[in-house]
Amino acid sequence: MIMQNKTKQESKSPKGNSKNGKDSNGMDSSQLMQLFEDQLKDIYWAEKALTKALPKMIKNATSEELIEVLNSHLKETEGQVTRLEQVFELIEKKAAAKKCDAMEGLIKEGESIMEECEEGPMRDAGIISAGQKIEHYEIATYGTLRTFATTLGLTEVAELLDLTLEEEKTADKTLTEVALSVVNVKALVASNAEDK
Repeated sequence: MIMQNKTKQESKSPKGNSKNGKDSNGMDSSQLMQLFEDQLKDIYWAEKALTKALPKMIKNATSEELIEVLNSHLKETEGQVTRLEQVFELIEKKAAAKKCDAMEGLIKEGESIMEECEEGPMRDAGIISAGQKIEHYEIATYGTLRTFATTLGLTEVAELLDLTLEEEKTADKTLTEVALSVVNVKALVASNAEDK
């Protein structure tokens, strides 16, 4: 009787895992699943915080190109929050946020940059700098989450996370293009004009 209960319990492992709770590398999949869920809660908090931080960046930006990119990424971020809620649903967990200290720090740093930089091209360059730090954090997080999901056999979850990962990479690339083509050049000209 005890043996039958244990077998039933073991067969309740997360979708796509082996019934003995170990993955193909011998790792306890329940521990990996717990780490995955913890990181998912972390990025869920981070994305929700960004939906509040991006409007502040938009308000402080002066470059039309930068404002356009930030507005576009705000809409994208709202979609990413919804996508994360789909991921929680797929793993049969309630969508819950856990404070992300890293994102909180990156957002605070961005706010400091906006306060310290003079309005105009210099502040726009600072906003891009802060934005790219945020993008790099998100790229690292979504890449890790996608890999965890793949290892756990959560194919549909991995596909959703990969969509967001690609959006974050594109946002980073777009910020670089705006910096190189418009903002940094104007910031340099403004800086040189002040030095004279």
